[in-house]
Amino acid sequence: MEILETLNEALLKKTSAKKSCRMDPEPYQHMAYSFSVAEHSVAVLSDMQLNRSYLFNSKTGTELGLEFGGNPAVIDSIWEEEILKKIHPDDKMRKYIHELKFFRLLETVKPEERSDFSVLSLIRMQDRNGNPRLVRHRMFYFYSTHNLKLRFALCLYNLVPDPPGNRMPVFSIINTVKGETVSEDTMIDNRILSKREIEVLKLIGDGCTSKEIAAVLCISINTVSRHRQNILEKLQVKNSVEAFQGMIRK
Repeated sequence: MEILETLNEALLKKTSAKKSCRMDPEPYQHMAYSFSVAEHSVAVLSDMQLNRSYLFNSKTGTELGLEFGGNPAVIDSIWEEEILKKIHPDDKMRKYIHELKFFRLLETVKPEERSDFSVLSLIRMQDRNGNPRLVRHRMFYFYSTHNLKLRFALCLYNLVPDPPGNRMPVFSIINTVKGETVSEDTMIDNRILSKREIEVLKLIGDGCTSKEIAAVLCISINTVSRHRQNILEKLQVKNSVEAFQGMIRK
């Protein structure tokens, strides 16, 4: 997946031993554990320097059918596959795009102000019975005081009541100090792209060729080409890469 590779490269930038971060992960692990107890959150603390994650389960995790095999479970990756595979495919792509947008925003913010911001998203996930549920996802970044690079990311997942009208997913960057919405993802929705165009764009983001997209969607290659052209025209970009970059900057 093109967007995931870009995000992975941004988050896992290597540093020399002399410039490595010496922050103790234990206090951040305690923070994640506290959220899992106090809010029944599924909490994931990812260590960017070690490419490692600590997964804390809860009663919410039980409702979602998550089993980590430990509390915390420790995995050698910043990507918690057991959780990610539960997320609706469309929302997963948008989640990756929004996380890259968040990272790039914080890279432009003064180091002392980075902790003011967080991500708030509403995404669709499958529960233990295979039913779609609306989940509140929050994400916080913690930067190193030693080399000013991103060290930890804390993700929290909680079930929320389905609102009237079955509200679609929302992806927002919040200034939690000022109580302001800095950015909200409204670009990919039915007001701009059709449902089919969104499906095509998602498959483009997954790295599929036009032939592969045609096979997945059971349409002709000419129809795929027409959808791709419509996407470029609607988003006013030259190619699919710019389409994703446009979403990240919005």
